[in-house]
Amino acid sequence: MKRSSGIILHPTSLPNDEGIGTIGKEAFAFIDWLKKTRTGVWQMLPIGPTGYGDSPYASFSAFAGNPYLISLQDLCEKGFLEKKDFDEYKKIVQENTDPKRADFGLIHYHKTKMLKKAAAFLLHKTERDSSLKEELENFYQEESFWLDGYAAFMTIKEDYEERANKENLVQGIWNEVWPKELALNKENAVKEFLNKHSEEYEAQKIIQFFFFSQWKKLKDYAEKNGIQLIGDIPIFAAMDSADVWQNQSLFLLDEEAKPKAVAGVPPDFFSPTGQLWGNPLYDWANMKKDGYLWWKARIRQTLKLFDIIRLDHFRGFEAFWSIPQDAKTAQEGKWVKGPDHNFFEEIQKDLISLDEKYRIELPILTEDLGIITPEVARLRDDFNFPTMKILQFAFDLNEFKSENMINPYLPHNHKKNCAVYTGSHDNDTIMGCLENSSDEMLKFIYTYLYGKKEDERICSILNTYEFKKELASEIIRKAFSSVADFAAVQMQDLLFLNSEARMNEPSTVGRNWQWRVTGSYENCEMTEKLQLWNVLYNRV
Repeated sequence: MKRSSGIILHPTSLPNDEGIGTIGKEAFAFIDWLKKTRTGVWQMLPIGPTGYGDSPYASFSAFAGNPYLISLQDLCEKGFLEKKDFDEYKKIVQENTDPKRADFGLIHYHKTKMLKKAAAFLLHKTERDSSLKEELENFYQEESFWLDGYAAFMTIKEDYEERANKENLVQGIWNEVWPKELALNKENAVKEFLNKHSEEYEAQKIIQFFFFSQWKKLKDYAEKNGIQLIGDIPIFAAMDSADVWQNQSLFLLDEEAKPKAVAGVPPDFFSPTGQLWGNPLYDWANMKKDGYLWWKARIRQTLKLFDIIRLDHFRGFEAFWSIPQDAKTAQEGKWVKGPDHNFFEEIQKDLISLDEKYRIELPILTEDLGIITPEVARLRDDFNFPTMKILQFAFDLNEFKSENMINPYLPHNHKKNCAVYTGSHDNDTIMGCLENSSDEMLKFIYTYLYGKKEDERICSILNTYEFKKELASEIIRKAFSSVADFAAVQMQDLLFLNSEARMNEPSTVGRNWQWRVTGSYENCEMTEKLQLWNVLYNRV
């Protein structure tokens, strides 16, 4: 990977008057700012339609785009949405939401109505606009591998959820509440249902057309301005997804489409009972029979949208934690061998068929945190994937006291082929960490960053905002000065925000994924520092 730097900011966090960040004008403005700061990479979280808990890591599709990210302003300017409808939407959002947080429930209800209005208008317009009709049909054909199944899934899902709300029926996902013939994706039953709900089915496809049309413009603009995009692929698919419903033979499901076992991670320092994610597990043996066709399509789709892929939970490709379906905690799980080297060999062969450059290097960053065994390290290193370093994990008082500073996350221990992050979406902000640090820890961090012991002056300002802000700035500089090929920082850290701006706290629900930028970041005090550091540390 070329030596470079990046900013982590999910598009939903961008500032605007639509209640949630979009890939409209605010995304283009952010690219302009990245260029101004000499920063070459924009890293995002997964951009699929969000499901339970609004998590981008629990998406209804591994291929579709999130409708929330569609710019209504853009649709309005193109004439697909009336200005009065758009103005009414903005009024509702502004009167009922906190500008610092996205209200996904409100956005879902009101934005979905706007998008369906726009879809109906576009469909009507295609009757007299042959070029638009051709553009739409070309999109349908190009994305048919996943689009038809996704649209069918969402049409059935929304119908049953609407009925459940109206008739006070039991809520649940498709394998729990749908009629058996629909749940098992029987062709005749699905076809009959869609014939009765053809308008909704068409709307779901058109909404995806909106998303991909807007995304292409954003991607082209980024490329024109020398900005690369990094996209995130969660290793597992959500149970409540078109992917599992449409491809049931590729997952470890029983005859009623219920998971035989689910994903998670074992107990560790952060969780004594482990994490029970609940995702169905892949039937890797069955996937191997067709050369991992579904995964190849997933990788190709992601590379249409992004330049580089971040693979979440990379260690799961070597071995994954399998938990019995009826287990109460992840403690009951066991390690099961994954597809290992064969998987990436097949992926590389497929990508080489697209472009010979992939023979030299695969465009993949690995999230290799957690329990990294020699086998996982070998898989990573054999394909020359960069390792990931989190600076928030670097400072260990016990190491300092024992004069044994070998923590691999400390900048002086970094190696060239790695990616260093101040923190990830699962971590607190730097300021949040510092605010929750003991005086002893703050002194240690100061000593490491500046190469000298604290003095009386430092002790007197130890717990001030300005001192912690200076420490935070220096931690960011350490990331940029690292030998690591790629250095990335969360936008929250550049704005010196506390724990209130944290994107996600694992194993909790309620306030995750909601944070948004308020005000202007374009002239924030870090702009000039980023310009300097990118030049100074050869990340331009």
